[in-house]
This record gives sequence, structure tokens and C-alpha cells, in this order.
Amino acid sequence: MQQLYVALLAGGLVLLASIVATRAASRVGLPALLLFLVVGLAIGEDGLGLRFDDAQLAQNLGTAALAVILVEGGLTTRWADVRALLAPSGMLATVGVGVSVAVTATGAHLLIGLDWQPALLLGAIVSSTDAAAVFSVLRTLPVPRRVAGLLEAESGFNDAPTVILVLLFSSIPLSIEPVGVAANLLYQLVVGAVVGFAVGKLGAWGLRRIELPASGLYPLAMFGLGVVAFATSGAIAASGFLAAYVAGLVLANSGLPHRASLRSFAEGLGWLAQIGLFVLLGLLVTPHELLPELLPALVVGLVLLLVARPLSVAVSLVLFKLPWREQVFVSWAGLRGAVPIVLATFPVVAGVPGSSRVLGLVFVLVAVFTLVQGPGLLRLARLLGLIRADAAQEIQVEVAPLDVLDAELLTVSIPPGSQLHYVTVLELRLPEPSVITLVIRGETSFVPSPETRLSTGDELLIMTTAAVRTATERRLRAVGRRGRLAHWFGEYGDPD
Repeated sequence: MQQLYVALLAGGLVLLASIVATRAASRVGLPALLLFLVVGLAIGEDGLGLRFDDAQLAQNLGTAALAVILVEGGLTTRWADVRALLAPSGMLATVGVGVSVAVTATGAHLLIGLDWQPALLLGAIVSSTDAAAVFSVLRTLPVPRRVAGLLEAESGFNDAPTVILVLLFSSIPLSIEPVGVAANLLYQLVVGAVVGFAVGKLGAWGLRRIELPASGLYPLAMFGLGVVAFATSGAIAASGFLAAYVAGLVLANSGLPHRASLRSFAEGLGWLAQIGLFVLLGLLVTPHELLPELLPALVVGLVLLLVARPLSVAVSLVLFKLPWREQVFVSWAGLRGAVPIVLATFPVVAGVPGSSRVLGLVFVLVAVFTLVQGPGLLRLARLLGLIRADAAQEIQVEVAPLDVLDAELLTVSIPPGSQLHYVTVLELRLPEPSVITLVIRGETSFVPSPETRLSTGDELLIMTTAAVRTATERRLRAVGRRGRLAHWFGEYGDPD
């Protein structure tokens, strides 16, 4: 039992240290995820001495965490932001990945002497942008939504083809049949997208018809559906990552209730998955063993950043006439994070020769180039003239938790036989500052006036404060029992 308490204490302290790290990272424009890696390194073998070298466990936990992160990405993405960007983001996630793999692998083979199989693995592993890094950084920058949405959609879609290529290059002996690879890629992407869409639609249909007993169960159910899409797709050898993202995207944009609580829950669970994943990956490597890989990782990273990524963006977007300034920003903002490090464990588990070195190269490359790319994104956006001119004057619309405003939202349905029927809003005389903000009647909704008469079947949305909530509920019960003159009959809405 004592060991359990020690483990929980250590886990809580690591979690709190990681949360504090997000504040420090936001001040300097870094993805906070990089500091989570540092936390893992600090408690690892070269830090506090905790030893962890189970690549298989890291792969399993990392894959599960990535599924959660992608569900969160879908649940917090607005369909309006990505609807018009499906074609260009799809090209970046497929053609762009292919170009990046070819160029990076060639550079690794020629410049640092990697054999072709580990070189191809390295190119595939670092070819995709990272959803966690992109979501955490891009949503804080005042760049055009078209640019941010393109990067978000790309990072949500490109994990699937990347995983397929990594698994292909991890086979022993290495065998590449172009027709078979293309057919497998098409199957995984199409079926994964269909599974995600189907689970999302069916889940939304079911949640509209099932009244759950607590509002907190809705976001939990949506996350559960995303995990179901991931597991179902993986079980039939399709892309679970794509299915998870698509399911989350469909669910979040289906008009389901409790959107604000869904977003808060999704972001919290996503952060928890990211913290756990990066701390785990920080534990997996031993820093003193990475020093010999610093220079080779810099060489490969420069090839990726200055040649492979710009070329992949240019080739993928040639048909979409994206302005060159936006292409430059999209190229530089292709951040790497947890995904490449998790994928680097796949060839290690498969026993591919040279895979341990690939893991070290990937870790160093991700750490160094996150430091290079992340802090400069805002400066680059300004230099390219991509900061919205109205960003400073634009009103800020936020979803504020009601408890922050010391407010509460009540929903009241008027049942048959209730004396609330035909009572006007003025006659209801709710205690100030309570107010009926919306009346939903049948298929329509409207803001009531003082003369509006309530009707059986109406659903009322009432904004109140914590201080007068009880009095508001008592008044509603009193009028519902005895009508507008309830107090004359000695009815004060006492609970039964």
C-alpha cells in the first residue's frame, strides 16, 4: 500500500510540474509539450534515476495517447474552418508526406550514411506534422483561419499514411510493391474515414435520443465513441488514427447539447494524454547516449526543414493557388512532436537493424527543431504580413464557464396540466436578476418579451445567479402548482 501512495505522489507531482511548465512555455512561444519531454528526462536515468526502456509498452501507451489526442483534435475543430480545406489538406497528408519521405530519406542516406531501410524509416517517421504540437500553438496565433485550419486538418489527417509507411518500412526483409502499397494506403484511408464518419453519425443520432442523467456524461460518451471508432477501424486493418479524428469532428459539429462542457472536457483529457505521452517518451531515452547523434540529427533536420517540407508544400498545393506567403508559413509551421517519437518505437519493437539509432535521431531532431520553429512563428507571421490587420480591434468572443460569472443556466419544461400555461413572463415575477433568455416552442425558438404567454410544452432557458437560484426554483414551482396568484393561496414552492 505504501508503494501505491508513493507512486500516486510522484505521479501527481509530475503532473503539476508539467502543468506549471505550460505557463513558462506560453511566455516564450514554445509548445508546452517540449517541456513535458524535459520533465521526463529530468526524472529519467540521467536525472532522478528512474529507468524505463520498454519500447513495446511505450508504443502501446503512446498509440493509445495519440488516439485520445486525435479525438480531442476532432472534437475541438470547427467544421466551418476545415470544410473548404479538405482537398489541400488531403494533398498535404498524402502527396506531401510522400515527397517529404523521399527527400528526407535520400538526404539521410547520402549525408549521414544511413542504410536505405533506416533512412526510409527516418524519412517516414518525421514526415508528418504533429497534431498535439499544431493544436497547442496554432490556435493561439492571430493568423488567417484558412492557414491555421489547413495546418490543423493536415495534422489530423497525415498520421494515417505515415503509420502505414512506417509499418511498411519496418518489415523484414524490406519489400516494396508500389501497387500493393497504393492499394493498402487507399483501403486504410477510405475505410478509416468511413468508419469514423459512421460512428460519429450513429453516435450523434443516439445521443439526441437518449437523455443522459448528467451533463458530464455527454462529453464522456463522445470520447468513448471516438475510441470505439479508433479500435473498430484498427481491428479491420484500417486507419484508426483517421477514424478517431473524423469521428470527433463529426460528433462535435452535429449540434449536440453541452458544447461548452464538451470542449472543456476534451481539452483537459487531451492535455492529460499529451503530458503522460511526452513524459513517458522523455523517460524512454537516455540523454548522454544522444550526444553523438546531435550533428547527424541537425543535418537531417535541416534537409527536412529547408528542402523536404517546402518542396512537399509546393508540390501538394500547386493546384490550389495558395499565396506564396501562406505557403512559406505552412512550410515553417509543420511542427513535429510526439507522433514521430512514438512511431520511432515501431521499428525498435520489430527489431529492424539500425532502429535504435533512428529513435535517437528522431528524439534529437524533434527537440531541437521545436526550439527552432516554435518561438519564431509569430515573428514569421508578422514578417509575411499574415497577422490579421483587425486582430487588435476584433471583438473577442469566448465561451465563459458559468461558474466564473457566478451564474447558472436553468432549463424548465412546462408539462401538461401545469399552471404555468398561459402565464406571461411579467406575471411570473422571477426574483432579480433571473431572466428567461430563450423560449423553445416546437421547432422554433425566440427571446420572450414581458407580454409573452408561456404554453404547455415550452422549454425555458433561465439565466440566474447562485444567490437567487433557490428562490427562482421556488417561484417556478409555486406558479406551476397554483398559477400567477400562488402566494395568495399560501403556495411558496416548497420542495415536496
